[in-house]
Amino acid sequence: MSTPEAPVYTKKDFMSDQIIRWCPGCGDYAILSQAQTVFAELGIPREQFAIISGIGCSSRFPYYINAYGFHTIHGRAFAVATGLKTSRPDLSVWVATGDGDALSIGGNHLIHCLRRNVDLNILLFNNRIYGLTKGQYSPTSEVGKKTKSTPMGSIDHPFMPAALALGADASFVARSVDIFVKEQREVMRAAAAHKGTSFVELYQNCNIFNDHAWDQLTEKAVRDDRCLFLEHGKPMIFGAGKKGIKLRGLRPEVVELGDGLTADDCLVHDETDDFLGAILARMDYPAFPVPMGVLHRKPRATYDAMVNEQLAAAKASGSADLQSLLLGKDTWTVK
Repeated sequence: MSTPEAPVYTKKDFMSDQIIRWCPGCGDYAILSQAQTVFAELGIPREQFAIISGIGCSSRFPYYINAYGFHTIHGRAFAVATGLKTSRPDLSVWVATGDGDALSIGGNHLIHCLRRNVDLNILLFNNRIYGLTKGQYSPTSEVGKKTKSTPMGSIDHPFMPAALALGADASFVARSVDIFVKEQREVMRAAAAHKGTSFVELYQNCNIFNDHAWDQLTEKAVRDDRCLFLEHGKPMIFGAGKKGIKLRGLRPEVVELGDGLTADDCLVHDETDDFLGAILARMDYPAFPVPMGVLHRKPRATYDAMVNEQLAAAKASGSADLQSLLLGKDTWTVK
């Protein structure tokens, strides 16, 4: 029996006919472009994609991808996506969300999706601001951030999304930036290949309400010194090969290479190491370069697969007839 050939798509096949209603210059355009490019490469029939979103600028994603999608309510995309993947395990399910949608009203749903390890992919757009509602501070805004809702500066301590994800026992955590085109595609491909919940944080610029949000990392003049591009099995070096990361006890430290110190003396990235993932998730500028790429990847059983295994076992046992259960011996008649 012959198997059907994988469909051949181009990026254009995933471009919808909807007018894109993001502000000119928004970082969302770059993320959309890379997602459409990666989707076309995966060899998955277009009708088997489902894009689920909550509320926010990022959550317009389903309109702009020519596939199935559902624009849900604020913070509830993870619950809807869980139900969809569990009932339709054949689908490639992607959640588009923002730092406000995912980490504020959606925070509880996010952590339970991560701990359950539902086989879906989360793209979290982090611009450190509420963009759609016109510039209030968000759960990732830095302390002292002056916005319309914090005119004297935010006093809230911000979330570190990658650390939050690992704290919820996420099986895949990665990070990239809207303008890091090549690296962004690589983490999306890795997310798609992972069985379980893939959490991808994407630093994204809001040029209207929080312009230059990530310039301290992304400007070409400083990028090499302030970003650490991770490769599994490779030493952690940065700064055009002149600097590295070592462990002093249980703490990382930045070292200058030379004078006897080489890349062989640096910490080697291991995506499967839970403790190393936790260290990387907490490394932040200016004390450290910010890790980019796959921080942690460790396969484990998925929620949707286990649910469907239980359903199949229940059906096979003959005890799955609802009417028989309702009319069984353990019932009471109340008059």
